[in-house]
Amino acid sequence: MALRRRLYLICYDISVIEDPKRLNRVARYLSKFAFRVQYSVFVGSFFEHSLEGVLRGLERIIDPRKDDVRCYPLPERADIVMLGRQIFPEDIMLIRDGRNVLRLGAAPAPLSQGSLFFT
Repeated sequence: MALRRRLYLICYDISVIEDPKRLNRVARYLSKFAFRVQYSVFVGSFFEHSLEGVLRGLERIIDPRKDDVRCYPLPERADIVMLGRQIFPEDIMLIRDGRNVLRLGAAPAPLSQGSLFFT
């Protein structure tokens, strides 16, 4: 079986009542491996073993009794609806295989297994 990357959406809700710095630690940590698309939402391209390592690192940062971290695999073909103000201006693009993945909903097309991020 060949190794292949897959896109994942990682999002979190961190309790900041007792340790407000934990929220920043989680965001800084994820910024090393994935691309921020909203305040507490990141998207990254990972091999399975790399994703497991990232999630183990998150486990060391979060408080599992108070925090909520979720990781969702994204389909190769995505129809995305974006409403309201987006985090990126229209002239900012993240190109993968000739397509702007920040605007996948505009022209749905299959994504190949090329690299979007390095882990």
